[in-house]
Amino acid sequence: MSNKELEEGSALNLDFTKLKKIAECGSDVIPAIAQNSETGEVLILGYVNQLALDTARETGMATFWSTSRNELWIKGKTSGDFLKIQSIKVNCEQNSLLYSVLPQGKGACHTQGADGKARSGCYYRAINASGDLEPVD
Repeated sequence: MSNKELEEGSALNLDFTKLKKIAECGSDVIPAIAQNSETGEVLILGYVNQLALDTARETGMATFWSTSRNELWIKGKTSGDFLKIQSIKVNCEQNSLLYSVLPQGKGACHTQGADGKARSGCYYRAINASGDLEPVD
């Protein structure tokens, strides 16, 4: 399946091997969700190691560790769609983070909507009753 079909298509093709791939990347990471602090919209899920967390705290911008590229990823550095951190919260078991953010650009997702602009967040499709994906934006 091509990236275009995966990211824009209507066929459900969940990657249940993602956590295995992350474990094999060799980096110690935890999940981090970025949520719009004004609207409550969940924008993106990424992974954070100590360097990414330290960088996020120093820069005030949502920062992740790219498990596929094995490198620091400051959201917006190439697109201009930065996510300014309002607060960083940790869950009760201290194994995931919640970045409360204010988007500073056009969107948070690397895909684009029908208008050609970055989508506000990465959760732009819903699973319908027949198990297919439908746009929600």
